[in-house]
Order: sequence, then structure tokens, then C-alpha cells
Amino acid sequence: MPQSLSKVYVHIIFSTKNRQNLINDNIENSLYEYLGGICKGLECNPVKVGGHKNHIHVLCLLSRKVAQMKLLEEIKKQSSKWIKTKGPAYSNFYWQDGYGIFSINPTQTDEVIDYIQLQHEHHKHKSFQDEFRAFLKKYKLEYDERYVWD
Repeated sequence: MPQSLSKVYVHIIFSTKNRQNLINDNIENSLYEYLGGICKGLECNPVKVGGHKNHIHVLCLLSRKVAQMKLLEEIKKQSSKWIKTKGPAYSNFYWQDGYGIFSINPTQTDEVIDYIQLQHEHHKHKSFQDEFRAFLKKYKLEYDERYVWD
């Protein structure tokens, strides 16, 4: 086949260091736009970016030219530097070391978009840790609780 074709949707989830509630009204929307811009710059078309006070969700179309690890490294590095320029309240901003990245069936992207859109409502009843554990269970990922959080 002379042409290389790819359509891989991924749902990325990661939190602030120690799940600090640092994503507030002052930076929330501009942070989501910035994260989307990083994805675009890496040819990973963002479909939906959102989150809540202490974590991020990104649904994007993974470029065939970018490894998952490189995408996450750039998203976290560039956005962390950007957030630190937003004032003294963010001078000690850091993302957690780890992340979750999950493949999404193209027929289920609307469900994931809705899920990300409703993060504020969703987290009235569930912590980030419980949410993330549910993803690990759904995707049947074995993990050691001692090493998931930082």
C-alpha cells in the first residue's frame, strides 16, 4: 500500500502534582485552549479538552508521526511553563509525573466529548482518584496503587 493511513483517537488523563486544585476560573478556559494548541502543533488534532480543578482530559486524534510519550511530554512541559507565567499563584505549578492514555473507538467519540464536557457536574459526586481508578478498571489495567499518585 503506497499510502499510510491512521485514525487513532486517544483519551488522555492526568492531574496536577498531588492533585492540588490549581485549575481555577482564572486560567481554566485559556488552559484548555493552550493544551489544544499544543496538540495541533504536534499534528494531534484536539477534539475536546476539559477537566476540573485538579486534572485534565484531552480527546485527540493521535498523529501517526508522534509517539504517545512525546505527545504527553510536550503537553505537560509546554503547558506547565505557560501556567507559571500566569502569576505568582502558579509559580509552583507542576503536573503529576504519570498519566493515563486510552484508545477510543471512533464510534464512541461523542460519548467521550460529553463526558469531558460534564466534568464539573461529574466531580460533584466523584473524586479524581475514583474516576481514574474506574478508567483503569474499565481498561483492565493492572496497577499498584502506591505508584499511581504523586
